[in-house]
Amino acid sequence: MTKSFVTKLAKAADPIPVFKFWVTIGGIVEAEFKECSGLRLERKVEEIESGGVNDHWYVLPGRVKQSNIVLKYGVTQSNEIWNWYQTGLYDGKVERKDFSIVLRGIDGTVLKTWNIVGGFPVKWEGPALNVENSQVAIETLEIAHHGFTLT
Repeated sequence: MTKSFVTKLAKAADPIPVFKFWVTIGGIVEAEFKECSGLRLERKVEEIESGGVNDHWYVLPGRVKQSNIVLKYGVTQSNEIWNWYQTGLYDGKVERKDFSIVLRGIDGTVLKTWNIVGGFPVKWEGPALNVENSQVAIETLEIAHHGFTLT
């Protein structure tokens, strides 16, 4: 093997740190978030029993279900996320948005991007307020969506 191939292989195998990521909506960085969870896909399966076959079931692939995405972020002066949740509160006309979750390397280069399709907020949770705690106030936003791709 050549030295350059070994170097590329070693670099590709290095795990990516998860402490640098942001969310972009319409190509504009909306916020850097403290935590993101729910980037999860699950394929449903159907188990079929066949007469005379007693040592196994046939397992067929079904639909793919995605989890809601949960974002936690420090409270800022901006009300954009709050306003997005409030849209449709009284008339049911929620605003669906395509957005991206961008994972950056230590040097700031983009390493992975999850492109979320048709997301809309389904749950907002305000910060826990406690005078004995000097930590940053954290809000939580849960977003339902139509799926995502990885680039």
